[in-house]
Amino acid sequence: MNDPDGHTTLRAEEAAAHGMTIAVAAREAPQRMAILSDSGSLTFGELNARANQLVRALSRRGVAKGDAIALLCSNRPEFAVAYAAALRGGLRLTCINWHLQRDEIAYIVDNCEARAFLADARFADAAAEVARESHRASERLAIAGPIEGFESFEAALDAESAADVDSPSLGGTMLYTSGTTGRPKGVYRRQAPPASRLAQSIAQVSKYQPDGDRMLCTGPLYHAAPLAFNLAAPLAASIGTVLMDRWDAAEALRLIEKHRITHTHMVATMFHRLLALPDDVKARHDLSSLRVLLHGAAPTPVHVKKSLIDWLGPIVYEYYAATEGGGTFITSEEWLSRPGSVGRPVEEGNLSVRDDEGRPLPTDSVGTIWFRAPPVGRFEYFGDEKKTQSSYDGDWFTMRDMGYQDGAGYVFLTGRTSELIISGGVNIYPAEIDAVLLMHPAVADAAAVGVPNEEFGEEVRAVVQLAPGSAASEALARELMEHCRERLAHFKCPRGVDFDPALPRSEAGKVQRRVIRERYWQGLGRQI
Repeated sequence: MNDPDGHTTLRAEEAAAHGMTIAVAAREAPQRMAILSDSGSLTFGELNARANQLVRALSRRGVAKGDAIALLCSNRPEFAVAYAAALRGGLRLTCINWHLQRDEIAYIVDNCEARAFLADARFADAAAEVARESHRASERLAIAGPIEGFESFEAALDAESAADVDSPSLGGTMLYTSGTTGRPKGVYRRQAPPASRLAQSIAQVSKYQPDGDRMLCTGPLYHAAPLAFNLAAPLAASIGTVLMDRWDAAEALRLIEKHRITHTHMVATMFHRLLALPDDVKARHDLSSLRVLLHGAAPTPVHVKKSLIDWLGPIVYEYYAATEGGGTFITSEEWLSRPGSVGRPVEEGNLSVRDDEGRPLPTDSVGTIWFRAPPVGRFEYFGDEKKTQSSYDGDWFTMRDMGYQDGAGYVFLTGRTSELIISGGVNIYPAEIDAVLLMHPAVADAAAVGVPNEEFGEEVRAVVQLAPGSAASEALARELMEHCRERLAHFKCPRGVDFDPALPRSEAGKVQRRVIRERYWQGLGRQI
């Protein structure tokens, strides 16, 4: 499978089936830049070599095909190395949100059944504590600096051969999404699904040109969308990626001009920040190289997207999907004729709008949106058969979003049947926030809901029923918010607290979160 120089002899299609597409790029253009970042850069030749070394280093430590590895890493070259190694080593890679609290990180490391834990020294304290508590991840490698109880990532790789691995086996990712119980769930596929029609649609508009194109990664790679669209797709097409360490609107414009960026992926919050820049800052940069701006993850207000298209031209493309799957797609031209739509299904007959009884609804009727699952490679929630079964109805699954299709098949989202809050493109699950609030002695009951926020789409608001003897006050509201900040990842914390003498409940006694939420959305004509 390798030539005398240690390079793979696989053709492109065979290479993809074995997780070796980067090896093909390394053979054909080893000096082409693959990763550029403030933390360092890698050519395709270097990225391929380091991926081979990591596979061998893990194998030497007993990590074999089919095993899981957990990655806690910022946007830096080693993230791409871990991803490329997992693909060719037959490994299951779980990328962890480093904004999470330590107990949440520890839960994911153990729940994904990680044999190895790779951690960025930037998060050394959290990683060391997680490693001490982990019951599984016995092999630990520290990236870009020392971590207590970890070996050096760099030293471990330097000890191994850089030649292409002899028997590559396709691996993949298992990313975590949460349920309404608040505990994260791994989205797992026993088989790799066929290339989705959504991916094909995006590839058709992307029209990658390896000799000149370059991607800008604007979001953290632990998220499904940046990982798929800002890293996996361009690397598979032999396109280099520029990694931003954190989002900054003015810096994004500078990087687009400096590196002649042709493709990027963003979320609605980033659009707000870009449009809010002073006119002289926006005019200062040459953005003419940009051909494709892809977005999804959260609904974008019509006036915001319209302003962006007016500024950048019809280069804005939107998709609607989730880690679990699904897919609609829409171009700028289509969107301008149907403002607010998230597009048409990428495959005819693969989307259905249904009522609460599961019956298909006619055109322009609001209901729950269902997608048809692929014949192979269907998702399941790792280790949670009950949740998996509840998400399917035969060949169909739902993300519990609500919306309708017009007569031409275009989909419009109107709300969610689940309790999910999406703030700035990040999923937040209110049950976890409720549980923390209920730990406070002044709280008898609590319900966290998503309320309108012009920039982020939604923000978290806590509605609290006080315990006898406690009185509502601004000081108590601040105390409750600080109570949450001490126990939850910052992005999950309420940005405001309202007091209610009695939270609405159903006849079964369950808090009616939707009723509470509707108070804040009345008159807006939308629920997301």
